[in-house]
Amino acid sequence: MSMTLDELPRVAECSVAGCSYNDHSHCHAAAVTIAGAVGDAECATFIPLSAKGGLDKVVTHVGACQRAECVHNDHLECSAAAVRIGGGAGADCLTYEVG
Repeated sequence: MSMTLDELPRVAECSVAGCSYNDHSHCHAAAVTIAGAVGDAECATFIPLSAKGGLDKVVTHVGACQRAECVHNDHLECSAAAVRIGGGAGADCLTYEVG
């Protein structure tokens, strides 16, 4: 897989209101990392602070995926068209699918 930054999957939605990068269901981090354990793909970029952070524009992409068992994982890069982040223990990748 050979992609440029602009071709990486975007974060289409984030419904985790308690994240510092979330602004009205849009992630404002430059990129997110998906981590966790088998059966649970977590957004490792999740930061539960009262201070808001991130970029002014919504351009968030998936920078890395550590869930090698996910059907969308290709050499630790996400190959999904886009991902959704939602509630779980903290923030979970809702696009995660064990292959």
